[in-house]
Amino acid sequence: MNCRGLLFSLSVAIFACSLVLGGAALAKSTVVIGSKIFTESYILGEIGAQVLESAGSAKIDRKLGMGATGILFESLQSGAIDVYPDYTGTIAEAILKQPGLKSEDQIRKALAPLGLTISSSLGFNNTYALAVTADLAQKYDLKTIGDLLRAGDDLRPAFTHEFMNRSDGYRGLVEHYNLKIPPKKIVRMVQSLAYRAVEDGTVNLIDIYSTDAKVEKLNLHVLKDDREYFPTYHAVWVARQAFTIEHGDLWRRLGELSGKIDETMMRKMNAKIDLEKQSTEKVASEFLGVQVAAPQSSTSRIIGRTKEHLVLVGFALAFSILIGIPLGLIAARFQVAGQAILLVSGLVQTIPSLALLCFLIPLFGVGNAPALTALCLYSLLPVVMNTNVAVRSIDARHLENARAYGLTRWQILVRIVFPLASPTILAGVKTATIVSIGTATLAALVGSGGYGVSIVSGLSLNDVPTILTGAVPAAGMALIASVLFDLLGRMIVPAGLRR
Repeated sequence: MNCRGLLFSLSVAIFACSLVLGGAALAKSTVVIGSKIFTESYILGEIGAQVLESAGSAKIDRKLGMGATGILFESLQSGAIDVYPDYTGTIAEAILKQPGLKSEDQIRKALAPLGLTISSSLGFNNTYALAVTADLAQKYDLKTIGDLLRAGDDLRPAFTHEFMNRSDGYRGLVEHYNLKIPPKKIVRMVQSLAYRAVEDGTVNLIDIYSTDAKVEKLNLHVLKDDREYFPTYHAVWVARQAFTIEHGDLWRRLGELSGKIDETMMRKMNAKIDLEKQSTEKVASEFLGVQVAAPQSSTSRIIGRTKEHLVLVGFALAFSILIGIPLGLIAARFQVAGQAILLVSGLVQTIPSLALLCFLIPLFGVGNAPALTALCLYSLLPVVMNTNVAVRSIDARHLENARAYGLTRWQILVRIVFPLASPTILAGVKTATIVSIGTATLAALVGSGGYGVSIVSGLSLNDVPTILTGAVPAAGMALIASVLFDLLGRMIVPAGLRR
C-alpha cells in the first residue's frame, strides 16, 4: 500500500474507532446534573444525582466538577445540563448582575425570561467570609473585617480568582471597609491551595466559605462581617424550566431536600471529603440514609476515562490528517494562500486552551462539541507546517524527472511527493497527536470527560491519588502514541529516508 493509502486508512480507522468508543459519550442522557469544582458543589451534585436515580424514571448523567459559574450557566442555557446546585447571592451577583435581588421569589422572577428557575433553599447559607491565622488575630486583636486596618503591611493575603473578579468580592470589599490591600500584594490561587499556603505559613489572610471544613482544623479565625457587606448565599437548585415541566416528578423530589441541610450538617459533610478523604458517593448516600452503592473500581474508572479520551484524541487526529495535510499541500503550492493558511493556523495556536474553550461555549454549548472543535483547531498547525516544509524541501529535479517520464500530477503526488515528504509529515501528525492527548485533559472543564475529569476533581479536592489516576494514564497514552508512530514510520517511510 502506498503512503497516501496508508495515511487515509489510518485516519478512517481512527475515526471509526472513535465513533464506536464514543457513541455513548456523545449521546445526551435523559437528565444531566452538573456541579462546580469545589467540595461542597460535588457533594450537593451527588446528593441530587442519587435522589433522581432513586426515582427510577430517567437515566442520570453526572457532569460534576465542570467549572466555575459562567460555564454552568452557559450549560443550562444551551441545554447541555438540566440542573445544578448554586447559591442565591451568586445568581443575583454573577449571573443576573442584579445585586439588589435578595429573596428567592425575586430571583426566580428574574430568571424566568431566561427559561430558568430555582428551588427553595436547601436550608443553609454558605456566604463568603475572611479568615486569618490565629497568630495574626492575636497579635492585632482581629475580630472583625474592619480590624484588618490594624495589621497593615503584615497582611499576606491569598484570594481565589472568582473572589477577585466578582463585584461582591475583593473590589467591593476594600471600598466598603476602606481597606488598604493593593491587588499586587494579593496571591491568586484556587481555594484548596490557599488552605495549604496557610498551613505552610506563606499567607495569613484568605477568603473562605462559611461551611468550609478546614477552618477549625487549621485554627483559623473567621472575621465578623460587622458592616454586613457579603450578601446571603442560600443553596438552591438551578434548573431549566423545560426540565421542570418535562420531569415534574424529579423536580419535586429535588424540592423535597429544601430545608433539610443546615450549616453544621454541610460543614460535617465537607469535612468527610476534605479531611477524612471519603468519597462523595459515600457521603451523599449516608446523608440520604440509603445503602452505599459499591464503588466503581479504579480500573473500571480508568478504562472508562480512556475510552472518553480516545474519542477526543481520535477525532483530532483524523481531522489533522484529513484536513491538515491537504492544507499543507495548498500552502506549498500557492504562496498567497499558503501564507494565509499558516497565519491563521499559527494564530489559533497562540490562544490559551482554556480561553479557546470558553470562547466556544456560546457557539456550541458544553460537552464534546467545544472540546472536539478546540482539539481539531490545535492539531492543525504541526501538520500544516510540516507538510508545507516537507513538500517545499523536495528537490525540484525529482519532479522534473517524473514529468519527463510522463507521470501525471496525481501520480507525482502519490509516488514522488508523499514518499519523500513522509518522514516530516508523519512527525507533524505525531506532534499533533501528543499535544492533543495533553490538551484534551482540559475538556473536563466543559463536561466532555476523559482523563481531565480525574485531574480536575483531584485538584479541587486536594486528592493526589485521584490526580494520578488521570495524569499517569495520560502520560502513558502519550508514550504509547509515540511508540506506535515510530513503528508506523518503519512501515510507510521509504527505507532510504529512515534515520
